[in-house]
Amino acid sequence: MRIRPSNSGHERENGVIITLIAIFMLFVVGAMAALSIDVVTFYTARSEAQIAADSAALAAARVLANSGLTSSGGTASDPNSFPIAATETLAQTIATQVAQQNLIGGSTPQVTVTFPNLTDVSAVNNPQVTVKVTRTDLPTFFARIWGTMTVAVSATATAEAYNPSGLAANGSNGGQAVPVASSCVKPWLLPNIDPNSPTNSYIFDPGSGAIQDPGLLGWDPGPPTPVNGLSVACPGGDCSGALPVPSAWKYFPGDLGTFVPPSPNSVGCFGSGRFTSQYQLSVAGCVQSPIACNATIAIDPSNYGSRDYDTALAVDCLTHALPSDGGDKVDTTNSPPYAFLPGASNPLFPNPPPQGTDILTSDSLVTVPVFNSSVTPPTSPVQIIGFVQLFLQPTGSRVGYQNLVRTTVINMVGCGTNASGTPVYGNGPSAVPVRLIANPPAN
Repeated sequence: MRIRPSNSGHERENGVIITLIAIFMLFVVGAMAALSIDVVTFYTARSEAQIAADSAALAAARVLANSGLTSSGGTASDPNSFPIAATETLAQTIATQVAQQNLIGGSTPQVTVTFPNLTDVSAVNNPQVTVKVTRTDLPTFFARIWGTMTVAVSATATAEAYNPSGLAANGSNGGQAVPVASSCVKPWLLPNIDPNSPTNSYIFDPGSGAIQDPGLLGWDPGPPTPVNGLSVACPGGDCSGALPVPSAWKYFPGDLGTFVPPSPNSVGCFGSGRFTSQYQLSVAGCVQSPIACNATIAIDPSNYGSRDYDTALAVDCLTHALPSDGGDKVDTTNSPPYAFLPGASNPLFPNPPPQGTDILTSDSLVTVPVFNSSVTPPTSPVQIIGFVQLFLQPTGSRVGYQNLVRTTVINMVGCGTNASGTPVYGNGPSAVPVRLIANPPAN
């Protein structure tokens, strides 16, 4: 009888190999799962870094826009034309604050702010700001088994404040600047007449949109009188008949079909419950439909005898000057660059607000369209050739004398009748659009 040899030794060897492979696979799978946690942490931190960079760049560009820099008419090579260094410092401070409010991996990032084109002679027209946020010590968890204790995460964003006025003047794009479009525009059609000029010259060149009087920037002649207060052009508010010859700072009411009033529920300022007209809602609220340079807008032909009075009530509501002169103010300490102080009735700040606290934006800061008034008297519709950005009631007071609105000119944006191309859209009430123009991948 033949005896078959035993295979128990081979079976034991196979069993050991399978066990070793199982242990190895368990280690590999565990390592991959552990490493994936580090990868997810890294990519989450990169997303947080990009959000921080984007937010900070946009905030800094908003400072450049609202500072008045783009309307100064000067050049970066002429330091006396506008306090560019002070504007950069303010923008850098705001960018750093915004970026550091966005934590990366639970910690505050390092922030670097640069102004890549403010050495160019035309940079004041579309100044750019680049923000880089970095965290060099993002801890790893399972990657430490390979000796990697921390990794670096960074992101970069570039934003610009775009104003076509000077670009057309210096011949960029063949003298044809790309127009802009703004939302929250007030229904006041201002004629292209400089209130700061004894000869009633133009605010903008009708063709190119170039700013004719840089000295209008910051113009505030003091308490309004019938000569310098913002008020309706039509005598007695009656625009139903022949329209009068335009004069400086006397507006023609825009058709409410273009300036569509917002919902009453969206106008939450004190006193809005007393509004009796759609016009008041369009002044005190935000008209969402954007208005573009080169657009044509009809003049409201109604007989509105109480328009100036209703304007005063709406402005007092908009600026939070009700009930007791608590509106925001223009900070005149070191202007320009222009900044604003919160008033006692500002709903976003404690009452009383911190002394000397500058804010980036204000409900008192509004955009108003300027139409081509070369033809007199005007015929409806009129062509928009630019915008002025005004700070209403810059001392925080209520509208007073003869219901005339006091204004300070913060920005001027002209496109003229020669502008062409798809408009650059902004956000909010600024006449100078702010946008991200570059978003390089994080390193």
